[in-house]
This record gives sequence, C-alpha cells and structure tokens, in this order.
Amino acid sequence: QVQVVESGGGLVEVGGSLRLSCAASGCSVSIRAMMWYRQAPGKQREFVAQITSDGMTNYAAAVKGRFTIARDNAKNTMYLQMNSLNPEETAVYYCNAQSAVSLKLYWGQGTQVTVSS
Repeated sequence: QVQVVESGGGLVEVGGSLRLSCAASGCSVSIRAMMWYRQAPGKQREFVAQITSDGMTNYAAAVKGRFTIARDNAKNTMYLQMNSLNPEETAVYYCNAQSAVSLKLYWGQGTQVTVSS
C-alpha cells in the first residue's frame, strides 16, 4: 500500500512564495507520475502540475511560469515551488502518485495554502 503525505502549506501574503513537498512511501512498485491538484472552497478540484518518472512536466495554464514542479525519484518525493501567489489560489493542495503497474492513483490528505490580501 502506498502512502502519500503532503507538507509545506501555510499562510503567505499576496505575491509571496511557498514550497510544497509530497512524499510517497510504502512503494513496492514504481511510481509512474506524480501530480498536484488543488481545491478551493466551493470549487471542484483542479489540476495544477504533473511530473513523470523521466522528468517530463505539464502545468495548468493558470500557474505556468510561476510554479515549478520537481521530483527526486530516489526518495519518491515531489516538490512544488509556488511564486507570485494570489488570493484566488487559496486552496487545499493535494498530491497523488500513480502506480506504474496498475496506474492506480494514491492521494494524500492535502495541505492548506492560504494567500492573504
């Protein structure tokens, strides 16, 4: 069973930065891709960024150029550097890890990011 744990959330002012981390443990199979999603109050969960095991990245248009996703395969850990944050990005940020064998997604519990104006 894979456990996914996010960390690094908190309160930041408009225009500030935060770095989120996501660690996948208990991995008896390879992790194919890792992704960040976010869910703002009253809204649907939305895709933020993705990184594959070979380092290919994909970003939502809203964050491209401001967010950077990175990954340490040896540690099964992923990072999300978020710059120039705005209040509309206040949300719970979720990480998931995708099994390379079953393609099953394992989700974390989320970490709260609050951007104050």
